[in-house]
Amino acid sequence: MLVNTHAPLEAQSGTVTTDTPAVLPAEILRRFDVNGPRYTSYPTADRFVEAWGPADHHRMLEQRRDGATAALRQPLSLYVHIPFCESICYYCACNKIITRQHGRVQPYLELLEREARLHTDVIGTGQSVSQLHLGGGTPTFLGDEELSQLVAMLRRHFDLVAGGEFSVEVDPRTVTRERLAHLARLGFNRLSFGVQDFDPRVQQAVHRVQPYEQVAELVDASREIGFESINVDLIYGLPLQTPESFAVTLERLRTLRPDRVALYGYAHLPERFKPQRRIVPAELPDAASKLAMLSQSIDALAHAGYVYVGMDHFALPEDSLAVAKRQGRLHRNFQGYSTQPDSDLVSLGVSAISRIGASFSQNAKTMDEYRDLLDQGQLPVVRGLALDRDDLVRRAVIMGLMCQGQVLFEDIELAWLVDFRSYFASELQRLRDMQAMGLVTVDDTGIQVTAAGWYVVRAIGMVFDRYLQSDRQRNRFSRIL
Repeated sequence: MLVNTHAPLEAQSGTVTTDTPAVLPAEILRRFDVNGPRYTSYPTADRFVEAWGPADHHRMLEQRRDGATAALRQPLSLYVHIPFCESICYYCACNKIITRQHGRVQPYLELLEREARLHTDVIGTGQSVSQLHLGGGTPTFLGDEELSQLVAMLRRHFDLVAGGEFSVEVDPRTVTRERLAHLARLGFNRLSFGVQDFDPRVQQAVHRVQPYEQVAELVDASREIGFESINVDLIYGLPLQTPESFAVTLERLRTLRPDRVALYGYAHLPERFKPQRRIVPAELPDAASKLAMLSQSIDALAHAGYVYVGMDHFALPEDSLAVAKRQGRLHRNFQGYSTQPDSDLVSLGVSAISRIGASFSQNAKTMDEYRDLLDQGQLPVVRGLALDRDDLVRRAVIMGLMCQGQVLFEDIELAWLVDFRSYFASELQRLRDMQAMGLVTVDDTGIQVTAAGWYVVRAIGMVFDRYLQSDRQRNRFSRIL
């Protein structure tokens, strides 16, 4: 069963509908057991081109600086990528450096400051930042002194405004109650614990052993310290998982009661991500089992009082993510769903992706190339993309589906001066099959994702992806189910 996220707003308080089947019919399951993007951006990062480089990103920063007065300019979002991990998790698809040499941190912090300075030399020091996220890798690979140094550096270059959302990804194996208290003193008010699964056999199979008791103690400590929001990440589709074993993980999650839950389907792409080659393919659950885990997760979380925010995120009704969903203020970026306005994003560090205006810029993926570009006094950008008008129109449609579960024709027509039915005539034609399956409704006013349609919302978004229409190499993306 699914939460009916499209009921009238006054009814969206974590209630559960019972008219949606627990599983999709087998023929729909087979049809949508395909690869597709997660749409943390549109166009997706695989469309970036190497012709886009440091000079292009510099030009976009200049346009931000010159394009609006300080009073009108939206605050920035800021992302910092910390690539270091002490040990490898076999499922991981992130850009990381496996090392136990903590001496590598200090030189990296110096590189981050040089990159920050290159940005603020253009846009000016003291730009307001309403959203900060430390990701990785393992941000808590850094010690207390190093974390203090990093935050002090960011505050020298940017203005981390009061009331902003300042979050950090936490590996439970790398923190203590004292470390959490230090993060709070530095100004972080949101934590995301990487858990994935509480089953010891699954943890061993993916080389990430962290007992439930350890996580529970840290979650309790985080509440006592006063963090505003606590997120827990889970992954379904890992080796040795079954619907029965994952039900135990969900029950343990219910006892923790984090403010948010991110539930991701495992993307097995060993040809792209070398650590995944250590996973035994025969131990992976099949598509039907994965869908059963997704279905039971949505059902269990709904009955525990969580609102189904969309695709991979859940939140308690009073959490700001659920509130933003109800009020139509939800956005999506490279970290997933967000309550923050669709503002410019400055990203620092190896492989980090910035979004300034109608452009994306990605940094070098290796430490050597990242350092070399900074040594030359250049922004460490190696590829990116300038969005054209069609990209922007389609981005608005796809993000509307992903974030609100609906697109109103009139909104798109007024914003982009297009006739929706003419501009997207072929796409609307392709939606007819999905409408017949009960996944969407299309009428004279717009497109609505049904409760069942949230299972395959990525596929619904793919209908409007111009780049996928002639693309036959979709195996670089994860499976939808």
